[in-house]
Amino acid sequence: MYCLRAVIVTESARRRVLDSLEGARLVPLGQDLSLMPVAETRFDTGPLAECSEHGAVAYVEAEYFGGAGTQFAQVWEGGETVLGPLQVDEDEPDPADGSPISQALRRLGALKGDHFDEFDAVGLGRHRDTDDWLSA
Repeated sequence: MYCLRAVIVTESARRRVLDSLEGARLVPLGQDLSLMPVAETRFDTGPLAECSEHGAVAYVEAEYFGGAGTQFAQVWEGGETVLGPLQVDEDEPDPADGSPISQALRRLGALKGDHFDEFDAVGLGRHRDTDDWLSA
């Protein structure tokens, strides 16, 4: 099983997220990105547009069990939505340009390199559950 709900920010948006979102705690990822685990089932993404004034900010969700699952992603930059919202539901193939999360990471500047995709390149497989990121 894999379950993730998180805000992912560029280095330039890091300070704004920490100042704007009460209780924000960021975990460094690769490629100058940081992840803020989201414990709430219903997270208000409204403030993310404002947080993106200084750099790109993404909200992502993924839930998989036995290889089947769903993904969601949306990216804000300069106060505006610049990608999404994108969603792939269970049993739907990923779009030709990659999964919603990989597309969001690419928009934030992540490079796939020799990895399977951007998701793998920044280390999102490091933990299997959002709660594990909270204790990281």
